[in-house]
Amino acid sequence: MIAIIDGLKRLHDAVFGIVERLTDGWFFGLLCRLVFAATLYTYYLNSAKTKVGDGILGFFRISTGAYYQIVPDAVATANSPAALGLSYKLMVIAGTYAEFILPILVILGLFGRIGAVGMLAFLFVQTYVDVTAHDVPLGSFFNGKPTELLDTRVFWALPLVYVAIRGPGRISIDRLLSRWWARR
Repeated sequence: MIAIIDGLKRLHDAVFGIVERLTDGWFFGLLCRLVFAATLYTYYLNSAKTKVGDGILGFFRISTGAYYQIVPDAVATANSPAALGLSYKLMVIAGTYAEFILPILVILGLFGRIGAVGMLAFLFVQTYVDVTAHDVPLGSFFNGKPTELLDTRVFWALPLVYVAIRGPGRISIDRLLSRWWARR
């Protein structure tokens, strides 16, 4: 019996040792960035587009809808986005352009860790706004309802956490820049 268990352990170690060596340093960073791109990039791009004006030059004009999406309670209190203070305006501008820029940084692996941490912060703020301003129920873990907000946001965060901790991997612009910097 011990010989069978030892044989299974050696087989396990051999197979998964090869898999680990073949994927070390490049696979999971790339996979997490591809999962993020495939599942969330279009979502964030479409959301960001609703916060700017139309056309190419519209990118440089924050729409009034952005204020209603990001700080609806403040707009309701002020009765108009134009009446908001500078801090709210800066928050809306930063939130709008973060939705365009941060996903691209993560996907390309360009300042990948910074982009991932930024996206995690954005995700936290987005969830907070959804719960407090849009009355979306947060939900809870371990309740058998995986489509609730908390469950989905944890899945959204997982690839970002990996990239933030381990980096975007060898197949990234960060890697190219790092090699260039080391050679200069």
